[in-house]
Amino acid sequence: QVQLVESGGGLVQAGGSLRLSCAASGRTFSRNYMGWFRQAPGKEREFVAQIGWSSISTYYADSVKGRFTISRDNAKNMVYLQMNSLKPEDTAVYYCNELQAGTPLWSWGQGTQVTVSS
Repeated sequence: QVQLVESGGGLVQAGGSLRLSCAASGRTFSRNYMGWFRQAPGKEREFVAQIGWSSISTYYADSVKGRFTISRDNAKNMVYLQMNSLKPEDTAVYYCNELQAGTPLWSWGQGTQVTVSS
């Protein structure tokens, strides 16, 4: 079992930036993709971004493309999400997870709240 701990969220004005971090413990990173997801109040959890082992392959939801950047540090078992040009609709709890064939592998962590004010 892998434990996932997200951090770095907060309250920011529209147009601002935040950098989220995800620490994975329990075992070292496998060669699977890692992904970020988010869940806004009253909505289903949705995919945000994913990154492959070598960091060459990345994929983003259309809603964040060009504004968010996912990265990973395999030596530290860390995944990051740099979020720029934030919009009020980005307000959500953000989660990370390891992916296998696009499916999250582990139980969700507590997430980190991102609130963007207009």
